Amino acid sequence: MDPQPPSFIKKYALWFAFAALLAIVLMPTPEGLPVAGKRMLGILVFSVIVWMTETVSYPVSAAVIVTLMAFLLGSAPSVADPTKILGTNGGLGIALGGFSNTAWALVAGALFLAAAMTRTGLDKRIALVVLSKIGARTNRVLMGVIFVGFLLSFFVPSTTARVSCLVPIVMGIILAFGVERRSRFAGMMMIATAQADSLWNVGIKTAAAQNMVAVSFIQKQLGVDITWLKWFIAAAPFSAIMSVVLYFVLMKMMPPETDEIAGGKEAVAKSLAELGPMRTEEKRLLVTSLLLLFFWTTEKVLHPFDTSTTTIAAITYMLLPHVGVMSWEDAQKRIPWGTLVLFGVGISLGSALLSTKAAPWLAKLIVGAFGLQTAPALMILAVLSIFLIVIHLGFASATGLAAAMIPIIISVLQSVKTPGLNVVGMTMILQYVVSFGMILPVNAPQNMIAYGTGTFEVKDFVKTGIPLTIAAYLLILLMGATYWKWLGLA
Repeated sequence: MDPQPPSFIKKYALWFAFAALLAIVLMPTPEGLPVAGKRMLGILVFSVIVWMTETVSYPVSAAVIVTLMAFLLGSAPSVADPTKILGTNGGLGIALGGFSNTAWALVAGALFLAAAMTRTGLDKRIALVVLSKIGARTNRVLMGVIFVGFLLSFFVPSTTARVSCLVPIVMGIILAFGVERRSRFAGMMMIATAQADSLWNVGIKTAAAQNMVAVSFIQKQLGVDITWLKWFIAAAPFSAIMSVVLYFVLMKMMPPETDEIAGGKEAVAKSLAELGPMRTEEKRLLVTSLLLLFFWTTEKVLHPFDTSTTTIAAITYMLLPHVGVMSWEDAQKRIPWGTLVLFGVGISLGSALLSTKAAPWLAKLIVGAFGLQTAPALMILAVLSIFLIVIHLGFASATGLAAAMIPIIISVLQSVKTPGLNVVGMTMILQYVVSFGMILPVNAPQNMIAYGTGTFEVKDFVKTGIPLTIAAYLLILLMGATYWKWLGLA
């Protein structure tokens, strides 16, 4: 199985996406759906095709989506006043609306924080310190890698940055141990590096950009702010349990060739010694990160400051001359600006699906097709979770998946008539499922970073990813029937 889409798909997918968009734009407008809403459905289909096939890069796709929204919405009657044409200025305003969202500001701040970690090497030091304490038994090294994935999720709010930091460390351990690059031990370690970070994307609100997409839509559409601590209380037990499951799945499916690797602990100690003593900038960053974590966890408990604002304040301090930890030039070359552009456009896309009534209209079709009108909450959770897991097989970006699907999920949940259904809680839980890119290497950037080391084949990732995903799905249902129900979320 090739992890990259075949070249002919990449070659023609863009034209197919434009053809699908044109077909939807030209079709008769269904009853109850504004013209702008119909056009947004066309743009949604276009976006999904482009994102699934990666026919163009994500930043380029974002620019195309902005252009389409500006012209197609701009030439459509206004939803608020159908007697008037919205105009391209209004359409462009909708297309760029995501960039004024506080969630976008938080993701931007998180990318700067991740850049500071890589600039100072603090993330590498944290990882090596943890690994230096665990010994050279292969099962303990696996536990250490999973624990590092958990620990870095608090301090490095970018999955790609966390895995990019840890992969060279793990590769160094593998090479120092003298084991084969294609050994089961090497493959197990690299898969654990990617999967542990995916699992803790669920448990920690600030660990992944896709969580910010969901939080943004929940705040805008449902009027509820989800604090860092509330998210952690709800989601961390899931990630903790799945981390244990990950350990046993990998030990069962890819058992290492030996129980202990000679010289392992010495190899980590050597790498740690090469870093030298902790520098002043690392100490400043560590203190700043701990203070920021304190403000995140105590939001609306000890102070009124939201997560986005405290993060921006921390970034401002880190960029100040003489007292900060990096210059603008240092940060600039380490920020994935394309990711930031995609995130802003993703929020705009989802917001437009809601404001043009496209999402509610599509939600009614989904509710009818799956017979969810009066279904129990657990059945709704089961059906929509399966839907998200299957559709994620075609996505390489959980951020894109969240931007396209969360507005529709919210509308679906608002459309059902199940008594006592908690729309906010169910949206949170279904956002957890959006992070389930655990079956194919192409399902997440962190998977591809690990896959690029050549330590495992696609079939290895699949044979460990499928049981992991099944376990995660069953745990979603179990916690939906127990823990999350007790919390009032399900």
